Amino acid sequence: MTPTLHATAVLVGRRAVLIRGPSGSGKSRLALRLIEATVTAGGFARLVADDRTIVTAVGGRLLARPPEGLAGMIEVRGFGIGRRPHEPVAVVGLVVDLGDPQAERLPDLSDTRVILEGVAMPRLRLPAGVDPLPAVLAALAGLGPEPTTVP
Repeated sequence: MTPTLHATAVLVGRRAVLIRGPSGSGKSRLALRLIEATVTAGGFARLVADDRTIVTAVGGRLLARPPEGLAGMIEVRGFGIGRRPHEPVAVVGLVVDLGDPQAERLPDLSDTRVILEGVAMPRLRLPAGVDPLPAVLAALAGLGPEPTTVP
């Protein structure tokens, strides 16, 4: 069975950002802001999936895609469900956990990775009440080597 996560995924350049968090934590809002900031700066960004994301490990990489019937749909609070251009699948390069009560202001290096479906991924944990966009953009600018498969 392929896992479906309570998460939103956005392709930024060649890698996707997988945004996790409880309902109301701002996953969709961050996705829309990330798309807008990237496109405004002349880059490429597109929605992959909103609220529910299917993840699979293939060849040591984590792939994200939308569940059938939800492709291109995103919730805009106060407006409803809207349609956006989307990508059918993307390689995840960063995991962002929003509204994490355990998030540290200056995280220990051992806390900056997470394993999903056997793939070790860079992770950014952010507490509620913090604007996540600057931290996500900084993390994307500093992404290093490709994700690795955990034995």
